[in-house]
Amino acid sequence: MRDAVAELFGTGRNFAALATVMDDGSPHAVSIWSGVEGDRIVFFTSPASRKGRNIARDPRVALTVVDGENPYRTARVRGEVVETFDGDRAMEIVDRMSERYTGRPFPMRDSTVYVVEVAHEEFEELPFDP
Repeated sequence: MRDAVAELFGTGRNFAALATVMDDGSPHAVSIWSGVEGDRIVFFTSPASRKGRNIARDPRVALTVVDGENPYRTARVRGEVVETFDGDRAMEIVDRMSERYTGRPFPMRDSTVYVVEVAHEEFEELPFDP
């Protein structure tokens, strides 16, 4: 993953949009917090959520993120969820994201982390002042 893409998904308080595939083939999109672990994008949710159920059936996802400081910097990726985990390992990642977005640990202690292997990435920076 290019540094600029990893920066947008893994630093600051940039909200990402996650798209998954519904059982009828239609898209489902939702705003999420994101992070980067190594060369993979991570996010968390409950497996019982709509996005969790969609991913369990079809692991293909697309994500886009806009730089909160400069909305003319964006990144888009496509890939698939290749791993999930929960417990202490997940909560370490969830708490790091929560600290970044809110300044404190995440209050709920039962999240599952989803790991996205990026297959395609794009980064765009338009020449406009924010």
